[in-house]
Amino acid sequence: MSAVLPVHTPASPAQTRLQQMLHAPLLPTLVRLATPNVLGLFAMTIVIGYDGYILGRVGADALAGIALVLPLSMLMLQMSAGGIGGATTAAVARALGAGRQEDACRLAQQALVIAALLALLFMVALLGFGRSIFSGMGGQGAALDAALAYANVLFGGAAVIWFTNVLAAIVRGAGNMLLPSVLLLGTALLHVVLCPLLVFGGGPLPGLGVAGAAFSFLAVNALSALVMVVYLLRRDGTVQLHRTAWRLDRPLLRDILRVGLPASMSPVISNASIAVATAFVGSYGTAALAGYGVAARLEYILVPIAFGFGTALTAMVATNMGAGQSARALRAAWAGSALVAAITGAIGVTTAIAPALWMDLFTTDAQVLGFGATYLRIVGAGYAFFGLGLALFFASQGAGRMFWPLAGSVGRLVILTVGGWLCVRVFQAPPAVFFAIVALSLVAYGSTLAIAIRLGSWTR
Repeated sequence: MSAVLPVHTPASPAQTRLQQMLHAPLLPTLVRLATPNVLGLFAMTIVIGYDGYILGRVGADALAGIALVLPLSMLMLQMSAGGIGGATTAAVARALGAGRQEDACRLAQQALVIAALLALLFMVALLGFGRSIFSGMGGQGAALDAALAYANVLFGGAAVIWFTNVLAAIVRGAGNMLLPSVLLLGTALLHVVLCPLLVFGGGPLPGLGVAGAAFSFLAVNALSALVMVVYLLRRDGTVQLHRTAWRLDRPLLRDILRVGLPASMSPVISNASIAVATAFVGSYGTAALAGYGVAARLEYILVPIAFGFGTALTAMVATNMGAGQSARALRAAWAGSALVAAITGAIGVTTAIAPALWMDLFTTDAQVLGFGATYLRIVGAGYAFFGLGLALFFASQGAGRMFWPLAGSVGRLVILTVGGWLCVRVFQAPPAVFFAIVALSLVAYGSTLAIAIRLGSWTR
């Protein structure tokens, strides 16, 4: 009788990705996982910078208006992609790392329910109280009108943004970093064509002004969300939206929210810091506000850089934590955060030495250029610490340890609020002094997280 040979079923792509995160060399695995995310950050860079470029052609009031909206729009993006989105990626990855595929599918469902509720909250808050919020941040006249025109469209479609980013987080949690990044790149290229068409008009299409940029952003995100829904409905997928009946599952909701709520508070506080800084800068006049808005926009490009590596860090740390490999998870966190700090630090030093490389892309107004250049020369040196803190924020999501990221954000806000009040209200200091306070807040943010993790906050 002949021997029966064992049949080996080839590992699926998802199983291969899981094994690589658990056993392959750390830095090559991290770089390989992050590479498609880097494509995504390139796309995000295009969108963030391109909107400023297009609206800069509309005028200084348009630039000042979107500077008012930027902290709140980025808050929504960071909460949906980095807060709840990162918690979703971590929860799904931990479940898969522990071999709980059905729980991973149910976690995806719970995450989308959370996204719907938070999208509704943003829509009601900004459509109902937008004028009061932007006026309180120093907006007035034509700049306030531009802010409202952009915000009413963007936050009226908040559900599109939330669903797109949470769907992408589910896909990343399943180990597929490529699809969300390719979609980001493709939709960014589409936005490059659609945005100026809607802003300035063309042929039979009337120009919508500032609102056109927001309409374009919503349209390309809706297309991206549709593709990911189709992907997650596949019957052979690792995570399937329809694998189990849709119902609220309190333990799984808690699994997301115990990380997602503090993780979402961190960008709330961080963007409150930007809003506070914007309000203080507004006291120096419209030119200062426009210059600060253009210069600080560079920081929102550093966020996608950290996001590109950070989402890979979240998945790697969470998968290894789920599999009981905490030491490997910690090593991955340090390797990734050091790499992000090096990249963001290099960008900061470059723009500090030559601020015109960035500022000249957006405006030719001499006053606006002067304020922006002063900001970059002073604050650019702190960008390495900003990148370090952001990377460790994502890694902490994977570890399920969010106290110190939240504490670091609070510290940054306190430094900006107290320091800004003293500079602007008490001593009437020039803008350069306040910009030094901004740099100090970034150093404190990154240092707080690094020191806490080094002293064992993940393992206690």
